[in-house]
Amino acid sequence: MGLLSRKATCNTHGQDSSYFLGWQEYEKNPYNEVNNPNGIIQMGLAENQLCLDLLEPWLMKNPDALGLKRDGISIFKELALFQDYNGFPAFKRALVDFMGEIRGNKVSFDPNHVVLTAGATSANETLMFCLADQGDAFLLPTPYYPGFDRDLRWRTGVEIVPIHCTSSNGFKVTLPAIEQAYRQAQKRKLRVKGFLVTNPSNPLGTTMARDELDLLINFIEDKQIHLISDEIYSGTVFTSPSFVSVMEVLKDRNLDQTQVWERVHIVYSLSKDLGLPGFRVGAIYSNDPVVVSAATKMSSFGLVSSQTQYLLSAMLLDKKFTKEYMSENHKRLQKQQKDLVSGLEKAGIRCLNSNAGLFCWVDMRHLLKSNTFEAEMELWQKIVYHVKINISPGSSCHCIEPGWFRVCFANMSESTLKLAIQRLKSFVSSIGMKSQSHQELKSLRRKARNNWVFRLSLQSFYDREQDTTTKVSFSYRPHFMSLSNIAATLDAAA
Repeated sequence: MGLLSRKATCNTHGQDSSYFLGWQEYEKNPYNEVNNPNGIIQMGLAENQLCLDLLEPWLMKNPDALGLKRDGISIFKELALFQDYNGFPAFKRALVDFMGEIRGNKVSFDPNHVVLTAGATSANETLMFCLADQGDAFLLPTPYYPGFDRDLRWRTGVEIVPIHCTSSNGFKVTLPAIEQAYRQAQKRKLRVKGFLVTNPSNPLGTTMARDELDLLINFIEDKQIHLISDEIYSGTVFTSPSFVSVMEVLKDRNLDQTQVWERVHIVYSLSKDLGLPGFRVGAIYSNDPVVVSAATKMSSFGLVSSQTQYLLSAMLLDKKFTKEYMSENHKRLQKQQKDLVSGLEKAGIRCLNSNAGLFCWVDMRHLLKSNTFEAEMELWQKIVYHVKINISPGSSCHCIEPGWFRVCFANMSESTLKLAIQRLKSFVSSIGMKSQSHQELKSLRRKARNNWVFRLSLQSFYDREQDTTTKVSFSYRPHFMSLSNIAATLDAAA
């Protein structure tokens, strides 16, 4: 071990989080409808597999893109050789056009302000390296994506200070919560360099309201810090309210060409909206030329392949296809989410109202044995090992209220979702029966105790009445008599 670096041997990656441990258990025993029907169903993976059947036909209809050809002529050699890490101009133009379309073309993006990265993971870490030094801090509203503990902290040394949000207002960000987190960072002698928020939220599945975004912008303007808006789920909004990008708010407030304008940065990816996480396509968008320059240099550690850029340029430039794809994607996400929510409601489980994302924030507080995170972990283990479903506990997302879970729904078929819901319903019913049996046992014990006390009282009553003219006209055998019979006898004697 002494031959390895401290970074290689430290335990700050977060791999021991229940978020990752659930994945490991799934990989040991993955559900398969045919080969392993009793395996673990993966509902801890935020992956969009609902529209892959739309992507494959497009590839078949566009053999040049798939076959690395231009006008029928192979460009394999051109793509196989070294490419500048600035990325293909054609792909960057296609990407920013797509980002604008997702936002209803209410805001446009300059391709010269885009830095391509190998997924959003790389984009977020690169921004940490650009904006903060080791020991500096970023504020994150809770609950937040468990992977941020790895992405933002592990190699950069940047600290995360949580902004604690609660269910009392649907986990919305408030000024008192922000100020409390800021003071907490100061107590720890940390220099706060900015916020990072996910909009739409992972794990909540909700879009940030404009007043929340205004609140964040006002705060970074006052404190002269940065704001990173991770908008990787911006194309998954399937019902109202609509998605509002932080760039749209800046534009509406006429903050372009100001210092605030240069301190707001966007992270995006094609992993969720197009369901292409394996293609590793992420992007940083910043209005600060210094950040763009530094991030571009750093992107050499995580480039997007030339082949991928060429293929996706053709796909994104097909406006008819992307429009139809996004429309159908929204419909399928909405249906799958509705099926999950209604199925859980029938099992007595409620979800936070959501309008985006690939998951629901599920309230299982009533299933806990106690209002503790120990009870949450006990419930989670039962769901993973006995119910055979992997979901993410709220504690892994740094939620301060035990009993919330993130449950993903877009990485499976309709039939698998139905099976998962049925398993959960059966589990909740079994808990209800055990709880009822427990209550019945307590009731029987209470009745037995009352019987015993009543027998003592009755004996005392009987002894006292031996010296009076009024007698209880029955042979006293309380251990053979029910409470109702005793009461009836006493009524008759009276």
